[in-house]
Amino acid sequence: MQATPDERTWGMIAHLSALVGAIVPFAGSILAPLIVWRTRGERSTFVAGQAKEALNFNITVAIAALVCSALIWALVGILLLVVLGLYWLVMTVTAALRASEGIDYRYPFALRLVA
Repeated sequence: MQATPDERTWGMIAHLSALVGAIVPFAGSILAPLIVWRTRGERSTFVAGQAKEALNFNITVAIAALVCSALIWALVGILLLVVLGLYWLVMTVTAALRASEGIDYRYPFALRLVA
């Protein structure tokens, strides 16, 4: 079944809402997709799926950021944080673009914690 324009927009918002994490680290990138999922997910399986996917990806990135932060003392953590940040940004924008096209996007590396 094709996603409606409204569903595609909310799917895109579910992914882009994680960019709030650039302002409020960790909590923003996790809470924003969670809010989209809880408020719009009951109306559309497409939106619910995209919001859960964004939530899972951002939880995974938060865990990875904590690990990278712990490795700062080994001097490799700073480089890993930069790479992780770029990866997060590129994947978030890619997912938003795919959702706006009505494609059910799955991040290549994400723990599926929220089912």
